[in-house]
Amino acid sequence: MEQKKIKKKKGQGFLHWLPFYLMGLPGLAYLFINNYMPLVGLQIAFKKFNYAKGMWDSEWSGFKNFEFLFKTKDAFIMIRNTICYNIVWIILGMVFGVTAAILLNEVAGKKAKKFYQTAILLPYLMSMVIIAYLVYAYLSPTSGLFTKIIERITGNAPEFYQEAKWWPFILTFVNQWKGIGFGMILYLSSIIGIDTSYYEAAQLDGATKWQQHRLITLPLLKPTIIMLLILSMGQIFRSDFGLFYQVPMHQGVLNPVTQTIDTYVYNALLKVNDVGMSSAASFIQSVVGFIFIVVANKIVSKADKSSALF
Repeated sequence: MEQKKIKKKKGQGFLHWLPFYLMGLPGLAYLFINNYMPLVGLQIAFKKFNYAKGMWDSEWSGFKNFEFLFKTKDAFIMIRNTICYNIVWIILGMVFGVTAAILLNEVAGKKAKKFYQTAILLPYLMSMVIIAYLVYAYLSPTSGLFTKIIERITGNAPEFYQEAKWWPFILTFVNQWKGIGFGMILYLSSIIGIDTSYYEAAQLDGATKWQQHRLITLPLLKPTIIMLLILSMGQIFRSDFGLFYQVPMHQGVLNPVTQTIDTYVYNALLKVNDVGMSSAASFIQSVVGFIFIVVANKIVSKADKSSALF
C-alpha cells in the first residue's frame, strides 16, 4: 500500500510540473531554431560560397577565407581597437554599474527611485541610430552644442568628425552612458537580495555608509561581478557595429581609432561581397570568445571555485 501511495505521489508530481514543461517548450523551440540550427552554416567559413550552387554544393576552400583578416595592413589596428576598447569598457562598466546600483539602492522614496532607474535605463533602450544623431547634435561642425561652446571659449571650433584624437573618449562616454543602466539593473537585483540584518548590525557597531558598502555590499556582490566578468570576456573579440560605424558617421579619417573587426568586415563585404569572409570572421570571433571564457573561468576556479561558472 505504501509503495502504491509513493508511486501515486510521483505520478501526481509529474502531472503537477507538466504545465510548466509545456510553458517552456516555446522558449526551447526558439533557442533551438535561433541558436543551434544556424550552426550548420559554419561550413560557409571554409567554402568558396557560390549563390548558384548553394551552401552544400559550394567548393571547399580550407582556411583561405581566414587570411584576409590577418594579411591586411589594417589587421593590427582593428584587432588592437577591438580588444583594447573592450578591456577598458568592461572595467569601467563594472565600476560604474556597481556604483550606480549602490547609489540607487540608497534612494529612499519609491517614486524617486523609479524615476532615476528609468532615466538611467532609458539610453540602453535607444537605437544606436538615434544615439548617433544625438551625438551629432552636440558635435556637429556647424551647429553642434559642444562645438559652439568650445568655439565661444577658445575662439576655435574643433572638427570632431575630422580629428581622430577625440574619439576614444567620445566612444567610451557613449558606450558607458548607453550601457550603465543594464549593468545597474543586474547589480541592483543582487543588492536587493542582501539580508538587511547585516547592515543593521553594522550600524549598531558604528560603521559608516562607506564601510558598510566596502565590507558588506562589495564582498556579497563578488559572485555576481565575477560571473558578469567571465561572460563579458566572451565578447572581447567583438564590437558594437552601430557604435563604431554609425556614431562616427563612418568617416574614413577616423579609422585609426574607430575601425574594429566588425566594421572592417562590413566594409570589405561592400567591396567584394564575399559571404565566406564574413563567416570566417564571425567564426574566429566565436572561437576566441570561447577561449577567453574558458581561460577566465579557469583562473577564477583556481582562486575561488564557488564563483566559477563551471
